[in-house]
Amino acid sequence: MSSIFLNALAGTQLYPITDRSISGLSHADQVSHLSRMSAHLVQLREKLLSPLDFYDEAAAALRVARQRDVKLIINDRVDIALALKADGVHLGQDDLPPEAARRLLGSQYIIGFSTHTLEQARRAATMPVDYIAIGPIFTTSTKQSAEAPVGLVELRQVRQVIGEIPLVAIGGITLDRSQEVIDAGADAFALISDIWSSHNEVAAFS
Repeated sequence: MSSIFLNALAGTQLYPITDRSISGLSHADQVSHLSRMSAHLVQLREKLLSPLDFYDEAAAALRVARQRDVKLIINDRVDIALALKADGVHLGQDDLPPEAARRLLGSQYIIGFSTHTLEQARRAATMPVDYIAIGPIFTTSTKQSAEAPVGLVELRQVRQVIGEIPLVAIGGITLDRSQEVIDAGADAFALISDIWSSHNEVAAFS
């Protein structure tokens, strides 16, 4: 299995995700801020802007990322990741299938894939992905979702069924609870809201 995702994490466990509404910052400013907290890999997540506006924001964020040696993953939008030559894309269950994304992007791009159940994770393990995300682990207010929290027990089960594929825990995770998901088998944990409320502590996890 490719270690491209783990290489991008550069030995860290923190996988921050941008959010303009929570941070009050542009994606470029968020990447700059996160790089100063020693983040090596950042996912750009945008659900409100038009595709063109997101493209412009992502282009500005990528310029900052390249200056600061940060890898950039684009959420959902394979077209924007490809057009900007970003480092990868993160796909959801309703996005372009990973097989199609891999054909478009090639082997050098990181492809991550969201799952919400043990069976989805089992299927994802057969796909051409570089990491699998599972969540929400805990109750979260960041993303409106009908998905029930997975919990630590199912997180451990996912770790067992996907083998050595890198595993990211996401959803409702705080810095205080991050060690729990690592102990349950996650290789990394994604943070959104807590990264802005606890920014002084983040460097210790990166």
